[in-house]
Amino acid sequence: MDYKKTNAATNTVTRDVMDLCNDTNNIYESVAIMGKRSNQIASDIKTELSNKLKEFASMNDNLEEIFENREQIEISRFYEKLPKPTLIATQEFMENKVYYRNPTKDKLQNSQL
Repeated sequence: MDYKKTNAATNTVTRDVMDLCNDTNNIYESVAIMGKRSNQIASDIKTELSNKLKEFASMNDNLEEIFENREQIEISRFYEKLPKPTLIATQEFMENKVYYRNPTKDKLQNSQL
């Protein structure tokens, strides 16, 4: 997913807890799902950022190169301005864009059949 085009808020938003557990009927399960998705998003953003910054890496850094590298600074600032992974994950969960399943519930449903 393109995290640059997300419509998640960049600041903290107060949410109704009952809205978060509409699908799962369990707030703890909802929080666990959002937490795992947040970790996935953070990992994706981190690898994307490190791949972009690798282009600027050089073995022989001198002081002039460190202070003059405006492109690297702009890339870092852009990623700093993105919404936090937890906010993106919460927005995705609220919009039903996150696929999840609970294997224990699947076993219970299959055993009842």
